[in-house]
Amino acid sequence: MIPSRTSIDAEKLLFLALSLFTIVSTFRDGPRIAMAQSSNNNNAQTIPVNVGVVLDLETWRGQMGLSCINMSLSDFYSSNPSYKTRLILNVRDSKQDEIAAAAAALDLIKNKQVQAIIGPQGSVQADFIIDLGNKSHVPIISFSATSPSLSSIRSPYFIRAAQNDSSQVNAISAVVQAFGWKEAVLIYVDDEFGEGVIPSLTDALEEVDTRVSYRSLIPPSATDDQILGELYKLMTMQTRVFIVHMSTTLGSRLFAKAKEIGMMNEGYVWILTNGITNRLNSMDSSVVAGSMQGVLGIKTYVPDTQNLDNFTVKFQKDNPSVLNPKLNIFGYWAYDAAWALAMAIEEMGAANFTFQALNASTNATDLDTIGVSQNGQKLLQKLANTTFAGLTGNFGLVNGQLESLAFQIVNINGNAARGIGFWTQENGLLRDLNSSNIGKYSTSKSNLGPIIWPGDSTSFPRGWEIPTNGKRLKILVPVKDGFKQFVTVTPVPSTNTSKVTGYCIDIFRAVIEKLPYDVAYDLIPFASPNGSSNGSYDDMINQVYNQNYDAVVADTTIIANRSSYVEFTLPYTQSGVSMLVPYKNNKSKNAWVFLKPLTWDLWLTIGCFFVFIALVVWILEHQINEDFRGPASHQVGTSFWFSFSTMVFAQRESVSSNLARFVVIVWVFVVLILTQSYTASLSSLLVVQNLQPTVTNVDQLLKSGEKVGYLYGSFVHGMLKQMKFDDSRLISYQSPEECDALLSNGSANGGIAAAIDEVPYITLVLSQYCNKYTMIPTFKTAGFGFVFRKGSPLVSDISRAILNVTEGPEMKAIENGWLTPKTSCLETANSISSNSLSLDSFWGLFLIAGVAAVLALLIFMVMFVKRNWHIVTSSSGSMREKIVALGRRFYQRDLNSHTFRKARFRDRNMEDGANEIAAVEIIEHTNFPPSPSSDSSQIDVVLINEQGAPYTEQGLPNHVFEGCPELAINTEPTNVNKEM
Repeated sequence: MIPSRTSIDAEKLLFLALSLFTIVSTFRDGPRIAMAQSSNNNNAQTIPVNVGVVLDLETWRGQMGLSCINMSLSDFYSSNPSYKTRLILNVRDSKQDEIAAAAAALDLIKNKQVQAIIGPQGSVQADFIIDLGNKSHVPIISFSATSPSLSSIRSPYFIRAAQNDSSQVNAISAVVQAFGWKEAVLIYVDDEFGEGVIPSLTDALEEVDTRVSYRSLIPPSATDDQILGELYKLMTMQTRVFIVHMSTTLGSRLFAKAKEIGMMNEGYVWILTNGITNRLNSMDSSVVAGSMQGVLGIKTYVPDTQNLDNFTVKFQKDNPSVLNPKLNIFGYWAYDAAWALAMAIEEMGAANFTFQALNASTNATDLDTIGVSQNGQKLLQKLANTTFAGLTGNFGLVNGQLESLAFQIVNINGNAARGIGFWTQENGLLRDLNSSNIGKYSTSKSNLGPIIWPGDSTSFPRGWEIPTNGKRLKILVPVKDGFKQFVTVTPVPSTNTSKVTGYCIDIFRAVIEKLPYDVAYDLIPFASPNGSSNGSYDDMINQVYNQNYDAVVADTTIIANRSSYVEFTLPYTQSGVSMLVPYKNNKSKNAWVFLKPLTWDLWLTIGCFFVFIALVVWILEHQINEDFRGPASHQVGTSFWFSFSTMVFAQRESVSSNLARFVVIVWVFVVLILTQSYTASLSSLLVVQNLQPTVTNVDQLLKSGEKVGYLYGSFVHGMLKQMKFDDSRLISYQSPEECDALLSNGSANGGIAAAIDEVPYITLVLSQYCNKYTMIPTFKTAGFGFVFRKGSPLVSDISRAILNVTEGPEMKAIENGWLTPKTSCLETANSISSNSLSLDSFWGLFLIAGVAAVLALLIFMVMFVKRNWHIVTSSSGSMREKIVALGRRFYQRDLNSHTFRKARFRDRNMEDGANEIAAVEIIEHTNFPPSPSSDSSQIDVVLINEQGAPYTEQGLPNHVFEGCPELAINTEPTNVNKEM
């Protein structure tokens, strides 16, 4: 194939040799000169303007384009007869040859001094002609050269009156994203047209997380065998999503062969770019109906207008010799391009449409003697500003090319394409452009109509399959020296193979069994020739990244750095990095451990409340309870004794006041809660004290300067380095036994103070040595996951299968089989923290007790003041004296209290009984007869008051027993019948 770009020197040599031949060949067939006809063609005031047309007139597209250009100019001047300019078409046939097209353009510029060239037809031809236009300042206006690579030339004189192929890539990626396909294969023609769109299409797919797994290049002149060979290669791959970008001729052959070998069956996805869908009506209908059923396509949207309908009817009338003329988008663009050029030249007015000749030597070539258009720059500006209602919608150039507004998504059924939706840059996928639900950008497949897929299936394909004749998955497994419970590789010398077992392997096999399809795979140990490990886990990941292997099944931790190169499944183990530390040796107990269950603020609050309750009870009981009277020291001691003895419910004194009883009941309830809580906390503390770790956090480990252990080859080593641990303090181990030995020796004896590793490894060590060590969580990680290539379609299905396994009984069985914990181990908490009870836990109880005590005091004070109010009102002293008087009254007994009345009644009964007995004995001994007038219940007793003078009280007449003047009974006044 001729290169897409040649240097200017190479072009000179080519043109010297071929320009004469091409020009002669062109004029041998007769000049194709067309002049737009109008009602005033012969008007001397019209200004003829030469315009070149370079098309492949042997093709239908070229013939259609030329016919549309002629129709456009005819319609333009018929509707504007007063315009002064008339375009004179100088037509050249490029004969589907790049050099012939360039020679034709050179002839038109040099000999005809055309002001613009409409064409060429193909992107490869345009690549040659663009430099000529740039050199001569002649605009090159193409309505069919759509390759994005032409824009990269940045020639200001290249006008694309068509859509850039790259404008459709976001529509394609939106369709791919809507159905969740993660891989796609690009099939394109190996030329300028095919290659131009591939970079932008690849970028658009990557933006929606879809990887281009393979690029299939089909030569423009490929044979059927070459096409079959490429298709057979695609069948051996997993990807079933194919995006096709090529010409209709090559595309027809491709789909015919794909149908022949079964690649148009159910499960396959074919997406066409607009390179084929825009010209679908020009393809062989038998190929479309027989080999392209279920194919999706992106098509340039052309609104259905009356102007377009009229043009279509007129086109058919103007081409009666063509059987069923098939008009497509390129004819519309050709019509609009000619109309835009006619408008731009008319707006320039009566300009001097001449060329400026260049000074050249006698040995100059045609390129050296080419002239420069005097109006090229002005014509470019007019074209850039030209806008009108064209056949395809509003015509307007943006950055030298036609603006892309919308694409239609089509589904080929029968022999035609059926519209299923639209795509716009603002709204994404839409079911209808006039939908009232237009809002934010959407890539939902629900916005598309029903689709019939290849194989007449109505359920969308998942986009990949495990080919029956394809390669088996090559899965790497590590060769481990320790922690072989996770992965164990055992050589089998008799078969020269290896047996792979372990916790991770069993989980992977259980996951594969959950998949709805069969996956063939081989487990390949990552081993050197001598059987030892061939590298670290990162080395295995690099092997997958470099596509030497398909996956890694191992105890591989999911971390951010690794996920940049490969793709992980969901984790199948516990996540996190923890610290394994020994328990403290607590043979010598702390003498003050009994104080630890409660915090100091709670101890202080309890003491204050004991004193407060003692004071409250004394105030409430002092006047009416003899137990709380007496000397001051006795009162203080009794009050505190009573209050503190409630702690063990051993209080001996009784309380008489209802208010005091209320306070004591509430306080006893508080004390009950406190004592029970203290007992539980102390018991827990005495147990936990034997399980205290030697190190509680990483910061403590950093400051202590002690040595730390880690699993050899683990990413934890890099993590510890980032945490500022020196290499001299880091010691690696390879097995649980080696870890136990290092921890047992301790940092001072060549061992380690703690081991920092991932939770599954720590759990495995604890299952064997849980009575010696404890685990303290340190950092969060994502856990263990299986590794696959970026964009692998297996990842999503395997992740779902992992959820099914981890939530089912299989996971527990696998864990019990490989990570069985010791049943004699104590289940301790993952973290050790202080279990001392604080005031925060009991302030509600103290609030209740305090409110009860204060309320009782307030009630007592009100009652006391009310009962002794006469002391305040009868005294004429100062307020201080009245308060002192009340205080003295408070300090005295309350003889009106029922407690003292009961005691006095009890004492008088006892004294009266004694007096009767004494009187009877006196009478009997003195032989005095009883007085007939006296009641038997009355006894005449001489009472001696405190001053020694006799007095009489009711029922006790004041007389002295006759005959016994010396006898007297000293007693308090009483009335025997008073309280009877």
